[in-house]
Amino acid sequence: MPTPAHDPGLPASTGTSVDRVAALVRADILSGVLPPDTPLREEAASEQYGVSRHTVRAAFQRLVAERLAVAEAYRGVRVTSFDRAQVIALQQLRAALEVEAVRIVGERYGEVWPDPVLAPARDALARLDSLARDASATDDEDDDDWLEAERIHADFHRAIVAASASPRIIEAHSALGSELLLFLLHVRPHYTLESLIEEHRALLDELPTRGGEAVREHLEHSTRLLIGA
Repeated sequence: MPTPAHDPGLPASTGTSVDRVAALVRADILSGVLPPDTPLREEAASEQYGVSRHTVRAAFQRLVAERLAVAEAYRGVRVTSFDRAQVIALQQLRAALEVEAVRIVGERYGEVWPDPVLAPARDALARLDSLARDASATDDEDDDDWLEAERIHADFHRAIVAASASPRIIEAHSALGSELLLFLLHVRPHYTLESLIEEHRALLDELPTRGGEAVREHLEHSTRLLIGA
């Protein structure tokens, strides 16, 4: 058991401790170390991270706000189950935001999107390509590779939304960040890095001409994969 760190309860120190504990638990959730529906115990976490239960409670509340955990009466805090209803609700919200973002871009540029508009999404694909090449060189796609792929995947979809230059849509989509990473964790078994890249390259190629319909089909495909599992 680690030696408890100094946790005086002052606002600045507590905030730093809350950030640290939230980051550590978040990483365990997004890596699958803490599976869906796992109870998050304040006392155990307090001992593990060497902080007060008040700090742990605040960290858990942050994860609940990110929808990585749920707080229920008489059950306490648990890792989000990400069941069928949760998956569908998330994908419906993503579709509402991403389809509208793409519609705005199409309205502005027609079927020929300028290179600067597409550049951030292309950059994300290039980073995925580089990651896949490195994994292929070692003949192994490990958890670290996939964690990075999930972050880059989120960057790709954020880049598409950012092309709309709509502040409220961008803000709402950004708030889905942790949930989107959790979604990718659960859909991961259905992909290789190469197939993930291929699917998103096809989406990017189709956006200027097919717009929101391409986005909708893309999201429905991944929804079916996860619900089927």
